[in-house]
Amino acid sequence: MEIYRNTIDELGRWFEKKDRKPILLQGARQIGKTWVMRAFGKRYFQNVVEINFDMQDEVGEIFKRTKDPHKIVSELQLYTEEKIEAHKTLLIFDEIQANENALNSLKYFAELMPELHIIAAGSLLGVAVKHKKMTVPVGKVEILKMYPVTFEEFYHTTENKHWQWLNNNNAIENLPVAVKQTLTERYRQYLVCGGMPKAIVSMLEGNYDNIEQEINNIITLYEADFSKYATSTEVIRIGQIWRSLPSQLAKENKKFVYKVVKTGARAREYEDALLWLQDAGLITMVYNVSKPGMPLSAYKDLSAFKVYAMDCGVLRCLSRLPAEALMSRADKYIEMKGAITENFVLQSILPILENEPCYWASEGKAEIDYVAQIGTGVYPIEVKASKNLSGQSLKSYSDKYNPDLLIRLADTDLSLTDKLLSLPLPLAYKFKEYVKEAGKQKG
Repeated sequence: MEIYRNTIDELGRWFEKKDRKPILLQGARQIGKTWVMRAFGKRYFQNVVEINFDMQDEVGEIFKRTKDPHKIVSELQLYTEEKIEAHKTLLIFDEIQANENALNSLKYFAELMPELHIIAAGSLLGVAVKHKKMTVPVGKVEILKMYPVTFEEFYHTTENKHWQWLNNNNAIENLPVAVKQTLTERYRQYLVCGGMPKAIVSMLEGNYDNIEQEINNIITLYEADFSKYATSTEVIRIGQIWRSLPSQLAKENKKFVYKVVKTGARAREYEDALLWLQDAGLITMVYNVSKPGMPLSAYKDLSAFKVYAMDCGVLRCLSRLPAEALMSRADKYIEMKGAITENFVLQSILPILENEPCYWASEGKAEIDYVAQIGTGVYPIEVKASKNLSGQSLKSYSDKYNPDLLIRLADTDLSLTDKLLSLPLPLAYKFKEYVKEAGKQKG
């Protein structure tokens, strides 16, 4: 079964642009970037020419000799049986971090050969650019961020008819029983396998043992990458932070604490390691805000933040939490289940927000898991993994700021009561649409 990827649709819109520039695809390793580029090329072009700079050192020499894109294409033609033609060929530059000259050449392709479609991508591209002091031709490339397979893509792949129904219906009312059942079933499966394509394939094949193997193999690969573009001291600290994620997120207060990483650890010693993981796309840092003002970025407290993994399946395996613990509805292992649920919600809302979400805390008395900015509105989002739907934190937030709308994601149906919008957890990816619909109903 082929996994549906929204990124191909985004690339399709890029394909249609008249003022198109080369596109730089960014994202963590093993999330399917190369597959997406190939699938896009197969769908939209007569042929695809793929250059891998990590495997083809000799091709990289071309970019040392000339910056002229016409000469580059002429020489690349010698390494492929496919003809490279504008409007007919997709030219893929994979592992572009291995060749700085190739990265810089994107500027000249944009200026002198804009009719040729080029997509570039690379493993650890963000880390390599910073540590090798490489220059990205800003303004001459479009940057497209790619994430692990989202729950929406997973649901679209496995339950297309029900996904279509949800896609065409934004009414805030009880969901049809059939839709609720498939949402619940697929949501539990997704918490286990996460968004790594190989793990999803194993899930759809019903091979649970292979899910663990695939995700643990990916974790091993990530940890092997820690030594790239980092000093020996940084490698140790990167690993310590990475392995501390389950402990950080299992706490009642999920704020990142350096002493959990290592007794006596200080912020200045671990800042570079945190940034390495962030640049590699392996973590997302969610900052506290002093108040939910506009814009949210103006109220960030850069000293207080939570750190989530880039994928809930990866976090589960890092935590050594058995799949059975998430497939059950019983309130067991609630601390880690809560952390994985929050991670799931973050994965669902990151791709649809223009700005990364924050969180809000009130002197240890109340905490809102996420605060998201949509246009000129700021919305609190409470995430509930357990059956206990007590909303004391939302009440404290509401009493203090009197927002137009409160959002609760939980094991519940779809409803709007006064100003509380309740959504089933699997529908986190649609929360922006339901916020707009709630505005219409309240307006």
